[in-house]
Amino acid sequence: MLSSKEALELAATPRALLVIGGGITGLEMGTYFAKLGTKVTVIELLDQILPGVDAEVARIVARSLKKLGVDVHVRSKATGWTAKDGRVLVTAETPDGPLQLDADKVLVTVGRKPNTTGLNLAAAGVQTDAKGFITVDKEMRTNVPHIFAIGDVVGQPFLAHKASKEGIVAAEVAAGHPASADWRAMPSAIFTDPEVATVGLDEAQATAQGLQVRIGKVPFAAIGRALAAGEAEGFVKVVMDAKTERLLGVQIVGPDASDIISEMAIALEMGASVQDIALTIHPHPTLPEAIMEAAEAALGRAIHVANRK
Repeated sequence: MLSSKEALELAATPRALLVIGGGITGLEMGTYFAKLGTKVTVIELLDQILPGVDAEVARIVARSLKKLGVDVHVRSKATGWTAKDGRVLVTAETPDGPLQLDADKVLVTVGRKPNTTGLNLAAAGVQTDAKGFITVDKEMRTNVPHIFAIGDVVGQPFLAHKASKEGIVAAEVAAGHPASADWRAMPSAIFTDPEVATVGLDEAQATAQGLQVRIGKVPFAAIGRALAAGEAEGFVKVVMDAKTERLLGVQIVGPDASDIISEMAIALEMGASVQDIALTIHPHPTLPEAIMEAAEAALGRAIHVANRK
C-alpha cells in the first residue's frame, strides 16, 4: 500500500496499479503512471471521479482516462486485500457485483490526516480541532499568540500556493506589519490530462446558495489556437449572477487550464463583472480568448457558439 509520496519514490514503473480514491491526487498520479505504460484501475466510492468538481468537467477527464486505458469504477468500494507472490489481490464491491483486482502496487488516496500527533502541541498549549488540524485566526496565529501555523496542517484547501500565501501573512504579522489571510479567490489546479482549473463557485454551488445563475460555456474546439495545437478537448465555463452580472466563478478543463485560471482569479479578487471580462480585448490567436468568449456567452452575445435564450 502506497501513499502519493511513496508512489513518486518507486524505483521502477509498476505493471499494474490500483488507485483507491478517484479524487485529485488519485487521478493526477493515475494519469502519470498510465502515460508511463502502467495498467491503472481507479476505485471511487462516490458517483463521479473528482468529487466536488463540476460534473461536466469530471466527464471530460473521465473520457480522457478511458482513452489512456484507465479503468474507472465509481460507486465502488475496496473491501479487502491479500498479498500473494509479491502482488496484491484486492476485492471490491461495484454496481456490477463483486470484483477482484490484481496489482503490483496499490495507491491509497482517500484523504489525509494532519501530521500533528508527534508535535506535543498540548505542552505548548496549542489547540487543534477534532480532526487534529491546528486552529488559527486570519493572521495565522494559533491560540498561543507567538506561535503561528500555515499550510495543510491548518486545514483545507490543501494547496501549495495557499500555504505560501499563509506563510507570507504569518511572516509579515510576526514582523509587526498589518497582514491578514483575507482573499476572495483561491484558484485550484488539477494536473490531469486535460488539466482542470477552477476559481470561485461552480453552477451547483451558486444555485445552492439561492443565486439566480446564468452560464457561459465555450468549447476549446471553437478557439483557433487550441485547434492549431491539436488540443481542442474541454471548455471554459463562466458562472454569472443573472441579476447583477457579477462573476461568481470559472471552471476550465483543457489545454493550459492551470495558466489561464489566474486571469479569472484576479477578476474575482477585484470584484469584476462578467461585462468587464467580455469587454476586455484578448489577443488572437490565444487560448485565453475562450475566457472572453465564455463571458460573452453568459451575456447572450457570443460569436462562436450558439447563445442560450
